[in-house]
Amino acid sequence: MSTETRLATLTSWNSDWSDLRVAVLGLSMTGFSVADTLTELGADVLVLAESAEEEYARLLPVIGARLELGPLDQVPEALMEFAPEVVIASPGFAPSHPVIRWAQESGIALWGDVELAWRVRDKVPRPDGTPADWVLITGTNGKTTTTQLTASLLVEGGLRAAPCGNIGVPVLDAVRDPAGFDALVVELSSHQLWYLGLSQAEGELYPHASVCLNLADDHLVWHGTAQAYRDAKALVYRNTRVACVYNKADEATRIMVEEAEVVDGARAIGFDLGIPGPSDIGVVEGLIVDRAFLDDRARSALEITTVADLQEAGLAAPHIVQNILAASALARSLGVEPEAIHSALQSFRLDEHRIQIIARHRGVTWVDDSKATNPHAAASSLRAYPGAVWVVGGDLKGVDIADLVATVGATARAAVVIGVERAAVVAAFERHAPQVPVFEVDAGETGQVMSRVVEIAAGIVEDEGTVLLAPAAASFDQFSSYADRGHRFAEAVQDWIDRGLSLIHISEPTRQAEI
Repeated sequence: MSTETRLATLTSWNSDWSDLRVAVLGLSMTGFSVADTLTELGADVLVLAESAEEEYARLLPVIGARLELGPLDQVPEALMEFAPEVVIASPGFAPSHPVIRWAQESGIALWGDVELAWRVRDKVPRPDGTPADWVLITGTNGKTTTTQLTASLLVEGGLRAAPCGNIGVPVLDAVRDPAGFDALVVELSSHQLWYLGLSQAEGELYPHASVCLNLADDHLVWHGTAQAYRDAKALVYRNTRVACVYNKADEATRIMVEEAEVVDGARAIGFDLGIPGPSDIGVVEGLIVDRAFLDDRARSALEITTVADLQEAGLAAPHIVQNILAASALARSLGVEPEAIHSALQSFRLDEHRIQIIARHRGVTWVDDSKATNPHAAASSLRAYPGAVWVVGGDLKGVDIADLVATVGATARAAVVIGVERAAVVAAFERHAPQVPVFEVDAGETGQVMSRVVEIAAGIVEDEGTVLLAPAAASFDQFSSYADRGHRFAEAVQDWIDRGLSLIHISEPTRQAEI
């Protein structure tokens, strides 16, 4: 049997995976879950990584896999000697990576962890013998919140559901959970979707429902072009069986749905903050309503919740309401009643670092939205807090920040610029928003950056004002993660409060504030 023929038969946990030679690239949480799954299936597994956490490196031989550590800037001799039949790459490996190019040029099957999870999704079937339904969620921003929301709504509606994927729980871990699920809510990054785009027919996903929340330039270094990034995101809709949910306020998502190859009968379900038409979910006079999943949708609607209730729960920022609309549409596609959605929203709370109010002191509100790692996300935060002192900057990931500065950034009270790419941010303000005072914080010691940021911001902000950390950039230039960046900001704010420092207003920008 040829390798191609054999791979076509591997569509179940119960297929014959024995002695299949699989090279796994990367040994993060995802890479380990792949290796663990494959060794349990009886495959011959070689893991290649430039570095590895001690625990993963120790466990690999225990589960029956081999580990090859070393540089991957060229194809390792050990990989060529292994002659893999399949290469499964962690999402961090870009299309331009030498090992990825080698696999493609050599005609070796190239999968991501999500394709493997789909192929073995029947490991713990539902009582009727069928595997869990999959709901796919992507978008430039809001993926994690919407994934958490959707899973919460499904559980409140009586379904066994789990959030997984890019949210931090590998899909393979959810598939292998002995408890079993009725639905998996899978957050997908553009990187994971790119790998799904390589799938042969037997490896393609057929989700119950899917959504691309929004689209804006991001991860351009990884994908190479904005079009490649867009094309990867659009793959979320491929083969959708029931509901393709899209953002009516973002034309790109509508076009994705129109162009998608879906299963006959799949419906397009729109959402936005306006009055919904038939087959939409939206807002009418302060009510969140469903005009998509009811028989008489041409003349009536179902109330889900109210904007006032969302305000009370801290969920009324416009972009969060959009996430709620999308999650509600996904949940309704699986039969969850409006009453259950309303109930779930009353107890749902956002994660840390997502427009999180960390302090209110002497009339000043301090907001941590460190999760705003690109311009699109930062724009949503700035619209929620107009006139804020904006803490911005970091690793821009190849994205031009000029449009953000020229539009919503121009409404900021002032800007405090951090990160190693400060020059590009400062230049954008000088060109597009020269009326906004700009205060630049030199890179310096990571532990001191936020202390200086808070000192400067406290000197700028006016009574009843807001200081907003919404960097529009990744954090890895100065911090270990966006969470680390947010924690350090919160600690610096608390230290400022504890020391009883006064608001000493700064009248002139100090374009360079040395630490």
